[in-house]
Amino acid sequence: MKKGFLIISLFLLTAFALSAAEDVTGLWRGVDENTGDSTMFTYIYEYRGKLYGRMVVTFDEGVMKDMINRPGDRAEKVIGDPFYAGMDIIWDMEDRGSKWKRGNICDPKEGKVYASEMWREGNNLVVRGKIGPFGRNQVWQPVRPSDLPEGLDYGNPSSWRPVIPEMK
Repeated sequence: MKKGFLIISLFLLTAFALSAAEDVTGLWRGVDENTGDSTMFTYIYEYRGKLYGRMVVTFDEGVMKDMINRPGDRAEKVIGDPFYAGMDIIWDMEDRGSKWKRGNICDPKEGKVYASEMWREGNNLVVRGKIGPFGRNQVWQPVRPSDLPEGLDYGNPSSWRPVIPEMK
């Protein structure tokens, strides 16, 4: 009886471990699909078992604007007109097996919120915003230490608390 329980327990633990979504926490680069230029760096962080994504750097014509040193432009379609750099644009993502799902992503320039999911493909992160079955994928690239602009300071992600934007 004990042997059977042990075998079933090991099987269930193995199945659970294999079905968990891959870790996607860390710093990611959003890339303009037409030019290949960096558009933003977003830090994906965990808070109370869910994932959130905060823009820490935006690029405007190659000029870096970060959330501490040079905040840059404001999200005029979001209540409070916050700086883009420093905004949470992804929230409430849940581990749903092979993907992170049931969360939201916002387009702060347009003032719109979409359902979202994300998953890894190789080294990259696929981020999908959608309405029902229709949506659009973006491929984000991992940021290596050598990619970081000199002087970049985005604080300590382990101390962050989600700030969910409200659209006007």
